[in-house]
Amino acid sequence: MLCPYYVAPEVLLKHYGPEADVWTARVILYILLSGVPLFWAETQQGIFDAVLKGYIDFESDPWPLISDSAKDLIRKMFQTV
Repeated sequence: MLCPYYVAPEVLLKHYGPEADVWTARVILYILLSGVPLFWAETQQGIFDAVLKGYIDFESDPWPLISDSAKDLIRKMFQTV
């Protein structure tokens, strides 16, 4: 069973390799820094849809208080996928 909060889009598309691990590490880092899931929706399918869209919210609290270098690391981890 897939945990919707941590699944990489490549896993959903059934074509993935080691880059899926970077994706999951990025999601965990986002949660550790912000205290909220990177992707959220009312349903599992909604979360999967959000994962596939890949939008990252750095505008909502607490992100204005988090360092630019932490946000940059998350962005760079996204680019490796």
